[in-house]
Amino acid sequence: MDDKKRRNEELEDLKQEIDNFKKERERVKAIVGKIGGMPTFNRKLFNIIFIILVVSCVLISLFSRGTLQLAMIELAVVAVSAKLIILMHNQSRVNHFQLWIMSALEWRLNEIIKMIKNIEKKNKSD
Repeated sequence: MDDKKRRNEELEDLKQEIDNFKKERERVKAIVGKIGGMPTFNRKLFNIIFIILVVSCVLISLFSRGTLQLAMIELAVVAVSAKLIILMHNQSRVNHFQLWIMSALEWRLNEIIKMIKNIEKKNKSD
């Protein structure tokens, strides 16, 4: 009977840990999403407007001649260049955040390793 009670307690502890892990995972996803890891409604709208702008510029440049044709080609090139700059900036923000997380994990892991070594030293001296 005591063994069954202990198993139930361990099972409840594991369920609690899984719930905590899922909550933490969702919190991290939300943080990464704010940084630029997941598209928001505004970004999707911006992308649709961007595509319409570039396609319309290219179509206008195909059916026009002279100054308007060159202006539309240049506008399309500028729009694509700006979009690339925005994408690189967002990716660098996400990369920086991932580096920060990895560094924090490494520091915590080193602390845990030191604690384990101290415990092993204590056990050997006893």
